[in-house]
Formats: sequence, structure tokens, C-alpha cells
Amino acid sequence: MHYVYILWSSKSKIFYYGSTDDLKRRLKEHNSGLILSTKPHRPWELVFYAAFKNQKLSNDFEQYLKTGSGKAFAYKRFVDASTLKKKNRMI
Repeated sequence: MHYVYILWSSKSKIFYYGSTDDLKRRLKEHNSGLILSTKPHRPWELVFYAAFKNQKLSNDFEQYLKTGSGKAFAYKRFVDASTLKKKNRMI
């Protein structure tokens, strides 16, 4: 299985979109600082994931989520951005 996931940084108040074939391992890598692009924004919370049968479908969906319309779709359907903002006192 291949996964697309969305992480939330309570420190930086940002989302991160990624894909992997091992979700548990990848989340540990993000939170332990092994991923340079996400290291300064730790800790990360997994707020959404979806499983796909093959890597192509996973990569295609990840790329879609990184577009403007994909982010709007994710905010509306997958993550409750307003709850996260209130929970973390984001203005």
C-alpha cells in the first residue's frame, strides 16, 4: 500500500502534504528531525491519510493536494482547519 498524508504543525501553524509506503516510519522521521524540510516545524500531528493500491495513484493524489484547488478540497473534506486554529490559538 502507498499512503498520502497531511500533517499539522502546532508550532508553525502549517500543513505538510506527503506520500510514503510506510506511514508509521515516515511520521517518526518527521518528528525526529530526519526530514530537513520539516525539522524546524516539529512536532507534527497526523490529521489525515489515505491508502492507495499503487505508487502512481498515491503520487498523483499528493500532487493534486498541493495545488490551490486540492488544498481547498482538503480543508473542506479532510481537515478541520478552524478547529486546529482554535486548538492552537492561531489567529
